Amino acid sequence: MNVLVVGSGQLASDLVQTAPAEFAVRMVGRAELDITQSQECYATLERIKPNVVINAAAYTAVDKAESEPETAYDVNEQGVANLADACNVVNAKLFHVSTDFVFDGQASFPYKPGDPTNPQSVYGASKRAGEILLQRKMADAVIVRTSWLYSCTGANFVKTMLRLMTEKPRLNVVVDQLGTPTWSAGLARALWAGVGKEVPGGVYHWSDAGVASWYDFAVAIQDVAVELGLLETVVPVRPIPASEFPTPAKRPAYSVLDKRATEEVFGVECVHWRRQLRAMLRKLSEI
Repeated sequence: MNVLVVGSGQLASDLVQTAPAEFAVRMVGRAELDITQSQECYATLERIKPNVVINAAAYTAVDKAESEPETAYDVNEQGVANLADACNVVNAKLFHVSTDFVFDGQASFPYKPGDPTNPQSVYGASKRAGEILLQRKMADAVIVRTSWLYSCTGANFVKTMLRLMTEKPRLNVVVDQLGTPTWSAGLARALWAGVGKEVPGGVYHWSDAGVASWYDFAVAIQDVAVELGLLETVVPVRPIPASEFPTPAKRPAYSVLDKRATEEVFGVECVHWRRQLRAMLRKLSEI
């Protein structure tokens, strides 16, 4: 099976690293394929002729999107539509990665894939717009929403915390936004399971197991990093409300995802976020 991974960020990299041997995988970043250009999508897919396309490309600068809405929509809506059109031409199945930011955060129980969406930011709205267009164009498309993604590569919360914990005498971290950290290597393995089982089209949720605030996450990062020798000293981490850390984009106060249906259909089980964090930091220490 020929699989084309679109994107070059942390998830795309982990998809390539975790790809099962039975798949012939090729990754194309923006330098090779600008998904906002429909003709590039057609030409690339006609040349490679993949059986499956995994779209890991997205505009993910959440706060910057508030001042660059056209750019966010170009990538997260029109880019997805372009890929869908090209996939239809070459008869390829499309797996598309979306986000917990499509929800408004007013829930108190994990969001199911069919729950009403109500994005509160340009980023979330642009991702939801991409979902809608994709479902209109491809009935068999697989949309996988995830949350709080991090990895050994790229810019993410874990690596930012590790840097700040070496630069700052103390940190303030938001305590009243709840979600689930997700190691991108774990998401990659779930996606490969879905590709291998040729799962039916629809919306699915995937993250690691458990619930955390950003404060919980930061404390765990420091604890494990010190244990593994990635940090030499411990700095105080103070919990603060989101109101003390205003950002241009509004973030969901609660965005835990219900993964039960995905576990059943994909044939995989979620691993708790603390175990995944330890595995990622251990890998980072080896690097």
